[in-house]
Amino acid sequence: MVLHGIVLAAGAGSRMGTPKALVDDWLARAVHLLAEGGCDRVTAVLGARADDAVALLPPGTAYVVADDWSAGMSASLRTGLAAADPRADAALVTLVDLPDLTPEVVARVAARAGAAVLARAAYDGRPGHPVLLGREHWPGVLAATGGDSGAKGYLAGRDVVLVECGDLATGQDVDSR
Repeated sequence: MVLHGIVLAAGAGSRMGTPKALVDDWLARAVHLLAEGGCDRVTAVLGARADDAVALLPPGTAYVVADDWSAGMSASLRTGLAAADPRADAALVTLVDLPDLTPEVVARVAARAGAAVLARAAYDGRPGHPVLLGREHWPGVLAATGGDSGAKGYLAGRDVVLVECGDLATGQDVDSR
């Protein structure tokens, strides 16, 4: 089983006033939590002010730039999946603006990994990130993404395993300082 972690960190962070990839240590933390949580490889997807964000990545971290990042989260997700390890059975996707996630959250969701699996963390029953996308679903995810919704449209109405993680984190994204 090969699990590829993807950090979506391309947005401009308009509500934050700066790209979230540039806030504190969020980018490095997101990369580390995926690696520590069980991902075999991790790729950061950058966009707005990508040159500045590259300098904040842990040494040796793979990254790609979503040139169309301003089109929304779907552009970042498409870029990340395209850059995933061709041997990967699944991708575990998280957002850069979830600073209270822990490697334990990642490990709990990653334990469900498989090529046919769709799973995501839940916080007190509320779906959140990280999201596990088995390889068999990638073509459907790519076809269904658009704008700022990422994989939300594809996941709606499908059998997605919710992995309760409310005992480990809140899963709340941060939109302002």
